[in-house]
Amino acid sequence: MEIKYEYTRKRSEFGRPCSFSDLLAEVTVDIPPDPSLADDFIPQDPVDFAVQEGPVMALHEVNTERMQVSIKGVNHVEGGWPKHVDPKNPELTTRYREEVEREEAYTRSVQRLGSLVEHYIRQNNTIDIYEEYFEEEEEDEEEEQHPSAKIVNVVRDPNPTRRMATHLSWHPDANKEVAVAYCSLDFQDSRKDMSFDSYIWDLEKPYTPELTLKPSSPVVTLEYNSKDWHHLLGGCYNGQIVYWDTRKGGLPMEMTPVEFSHRDPVYGACWLPSRTGTECFSGSTDGQVLWWDIRKLSQPSEKLALDITREDQLNKALGAISLDFAPTMPTKFLVGTEQGIIISCNRDAKTPPEKIAYIFRSHIGAVYSVTRNPFFPKVFLSVGDWTARIWTEELMDSSSIMETKYHTAYLLDGCWSPVKPAVFFTARSDGILDIWDFLFHQKAPSLSFKVSNDPLISVRSQDNGRLIGCGTKAGAVSLLEISSGLCTLRKNEKTLTSTMFEREARREKVLQDKHRERHLREQERLRARPEEKEDPQEVFKQARADFFSNIQAERRRR
Repeated sequence: MEIKYEYTRKRSEFGRPCSFSDLLAEVTVDIPPDPSLADDFIPQDPVDFAVQEGPVMALHEVNTERMQVSIKGVNHVEGGWPKHVDPKNPELTTRYREEVEREEAYTRSVQRLGSLVEHYIRQNNTIDIYEEYFEEEEEDEEEEQHPSAKIVNVVRDPNPTRRMATHLSWHPDANKEVAVAYCSLDFQDSRKDMSFDSYIWDLEKPYTPELTLKPSSPVVTLEYNSKDWHHLLGGCYNGQIVYWDTRKGGLPMEMTPVEFSHRDPVYGACWLPSRTGTECFSGSTDGQVLWWDIRKLSQPSEKLALDITREDQLNKALGAISLDFAPTMPTKFLVGTEQGIIISCNRDAKTPPEKIAYIFRSHIGAVYSVTRNPFFPKVFLSVGDWTARIWTEELMDSSSIMETKYHTAYLLDGCWSPVKPAVFFTARSDGILDIWDFLFHQKAPSLSFKVSNDPLISVRSQDNGRLIGCGTKAGAVSLLEISSGLCTLRKNEKTLTSTMFEREARREKVLQDKHRERHLREQERLRARPEEKEDPQEVFKQARADFFSNIQAERRRR
């Protein structure tokens, strides 16, 4: 039975104003007490009431339709040629073009269409419909934006046994995919059920890998080929070099023999800009740099021992822990070593000792990263111990021209911004990503962002500079989107950065000359008074007093 109560009103009374008036109190309902009901009540003393101030939430579950996504492609081939002309044969196509160009119809068509095209070109050039009239005001508004960053995505190692995300490589085409090398670099890490797989992730599908790479040994480094996007180069923990063709699955196409490979983990592998796009080279902590051709990986095409004494002795070689190669300087490359020394090498030199061109004594510990500036190739960045330093190849025997402050945490990786010449990123062992803009500030980073509680092992920037990938020791890769002020090239910024680097290089050269002059004067003074010798005990006491005074001053400052 449905209970209804209808409210009725005359049509003429719609919108009628209400008239209120004062009346005396009136009793409408009177319920007298019933003493017989008192026997049904039970007294409670004390009485507790619980009050919850939070909102009342309701949980609802709905089965929605799943969106089915499929990836499709179109294969475009050259067409329009007659059947008897093979478009892949340049002689036939050239001969056919010459025959067509000799015809009168072709000449008349070109003359008729040429006047029409010229008319429309002049019409388009009359007014620039894309002209920006208030460009300077927009730039001023953008400069006021405060530097910021936010995490837009996180991809994690799908295996239960977590490994480090040791290296990242963005796909050269539109940067929609990122290849992540997973490997445990802890000494004698022998955990059970540790996977050897590395993965390629699609940013639009971050929950499952786009492709699983299955090497025979964990991969320490991965690099996409900028000439052939489907080729992926990897350096393994056991010293082998391996490459994949992503069109043919996750199994390696070929790998180097163990007896001709490196004897230590391969920390750096780079593609070379050759005609075939198949040449590459690798560096390892065994002190060797080896050149390879993926068409023949049976043995290296060339070898170089990183012996800074230039004796070409492998037992004196320094272990390579980072590599950098810039296509703008095809014969030169940089090697960062475990001993804190950066070696600038020239492949075109005749003998192996001559290939070690210059040596930069940079850091106390290992040089975890060395990268050239994409706008000024002679300027490069090194990351090691507690600081990042900027060097120039124009000053060979001097120290760095610029450097960051000393942090309390180790710096483990760094890279330049691909769009701003004075911006670079450093990854710290306390999980913080520092973004430096030396045009804006040189004593403190423009932005320090806490990415993770785990140490940041690797950092790479997208080609447009907007997304930054940070790999952690726990195997998570966080993708950060930075504000437009940190990834937009300003007016005259390149010129100002060039002027800043040149100024700092001149300053360093002046300091170097003054230091050399003071050293020569000191030597001349010692030659003039050879009979006077300093007491070693007095020198030791003075050094000890200076040491403890510096410690006390630092404690007071903190």
